[in-house]
Amino acid sequence: MTSDPPITLSLARQVLGVGPTATAGELRRAFREAAKRAHPDLAGGGGEQFRQVVDAYHRLQAQPPPHERFFQPPAPNAAPDILTISPLIALQGGAADHRLRDGRLIRLRLPGGLRPGDLVRAAGAHLYVAIAGAPAMLVRGDDLWITVSVNTRTLAEGGRIALETPIGRRIVWITRKAGERGLVRVVGQGLPARGTHRQGDLFIRLAAHRGEADSAARTLLRRFAAAWAA
Repeated sequence: MTSDPPITLSLARQVLGVGPTATAGELRRAFREAAKRAHPDLAGGGGEQFRQVVDAYHRLQAQPPPHERFFQPPAPNAAPDILTISPLIALQGGAADHRLRDGRLIRLRLPGGLRPGDLVRAAGAHLYVAIAGAPAMLVRGDDLWITVSVNTRTLAEGGRIALETPIGRRIVWITRKAGERGLVRVVGQGLPARGTHRQGDLFIRLAAHRGEADSAARTLLRRFAAAWAA
């Protein structure tokens, strides 16, 4: 199995949007912005784009500083690692294990409210946050999106109900319009405010029970068959 060829300098600069005389600080800022745009959980992003952003940063960070600039080149251990956390840790904080580039395994105690592209410093390393996503729970910017199953009668009639969600039990009001759209927004229940990040909202996707829908369809079919036979 052959590995992909290393990214070229010109492509690396194009991916991060920097020139040949960019300083270490400018590279880090460009990396953070590009990582946010390319994150797999955001529209327009994806795993391949995110990997290319990381490869581009590593390629440019390894370059010696341009002769016309006078600044201290970054230390060898300043190359960033990607710290991947779950949406639940991004929401509530908690412990996470991470293996550094030098092979060391460290345990971090992370605060709630981390966003993709945030910088975490630990054990002399710079760790840039990525948040893994799953169909039942993902992070979009400051907001948390989850998916729950709801019976079809509740979706049709609406009402105040208790939902068992991936982040615990939540009491929500489902209007008929929300039931038709299959989406409820709970203001202020997303990722907590942190630094320059605002308080996010919680979006709940309402998925109808498949088994119940199938049963209802079979009941209608039996009624039709009985009426036809009569």
